[in-house]
Amino acid sequence: MAGYNKVILIGNLTRDPELRYTPQGVAIAKIGLAINRTWKTETGESKEEVTFVDVDAFRRQAETLAQYLKKGSPLMVEGRLKLDQWDDKQSGQKRSRLGVVLEGFQFLGGGGTRSEGGGYDAPPATAPAVRRPVPPPARPAPPPPESDGPPPPEDDDVPF
Repeated sequence: MAGYNKVILIGNLTRDPELRYTPQGVAIAKIGLAINRTWKTETGESKEEVTFVDVDAFRRQAETLAQYLKKGSPLMVEGRLKLDQWDDKQSGQKRSRLGVVLEGFQFLGGGGTRSEGGGYDAPPATAPAVRRPVPPPARPAPPPPESDGPPPPEDDDVPF
């Protein structure tokens, strides 16, 4: 059975990224993303709903997110859905949470440096962003083949 697990989200951070390290030194950043949806009802009334999504980032991407983002920062996230399941220690019930494991991201918004004020401050141009495969350079076109036969007649009236 074939499967495809890919999600692309654009939203704003609900809190500052939470950066931690495993005992082996692997960086893990947990971020919350709020995705807004607005629409008009049949009566013309504007409606809005907000979906909150937990996103986990790892390694260098986690460190980059924690360095340049803060609460309210806009972000595009590419990743995969992951279902976490566990038993609640207090109630003994099974619990679950659907989240996103980050595979790539794109900073959104204006440029600048990190500041104390609200809004978003993008990283400098030298900061690493989404890792994307680089296509190989294009090959030059081969030279036209040289013809050994006679040239076509001058008054060639071929109907095609």
